[in-house]
Amino acid sequence: METRKINPVLKFGLELGPVLAFFAAYVLLRDRVFTVAGTEYSGFIVATALFIPILLAATGALWALTGRLSKMQVVTAVLVVVFGGMSIAFNDERFFKMKPTIIYALFAAILGFGLLRGESYLQVVMEEVVPLDRAGWMILTRRVALLFAGLMVANEVIWRTFSTDAWVNFKTFGLPVATVAFFMAQGRLIERHAIKKDGKDV
Repeated sequence: METRKINPVLKFGLELGPVLAFFAAYVLLRDRVFTVAGTEYSGFIVATALFIPILLAATGALWALTGRLSKMQVVTAVLVVVFGGMSIAFNDERFFKMKPTIIYALFAAILGFGLLRGESYLQVVMEEVVPLDRAGWMILTRRVALLFAGLMVANEVIWRTFSTDAWVNFKTFGLPVATVAFFMAQGRLIERHAIKKDGKDV
């Protein structure tokens, strides 16, 4: 299927919407307990059960509208289904809370493996968005790998030592803000290593 561009606002909404929907559902349901087939489920578990189909629907809409999904989007959707499903099946919120740890550990490991081979796997997925020379990609990849490793540790610390409210706020707002702030801080690196054509930056 041919890759198509869509309205950036719509794309952003489809990417962030499911996370905000989870946050809203959790805030509304966190103090309630639901009994299904004789088993009591907390509001967190119910919010997780609502989040899974919303995320899959948004991911499917992105695929239908753009004709493609990034590997990160596919892996995230799979892990949400697996760990969210385990939280629901075992009625244990810890599985869903571990999901960001697994995602960030996996991405950090993949990027680290590529660096050990002298390659930038980040370039494969971001080259069209950020045209850099080889040195720039290697530096950025190292930094992103460290970012993922740091977020992995942060998620583990927060879900294991803080309240569920704190973790939900961290997941909904802390992770996106940290990621955006990180890439904004790479402006100087991108400026130095941007590929140039005819004496002008791309």
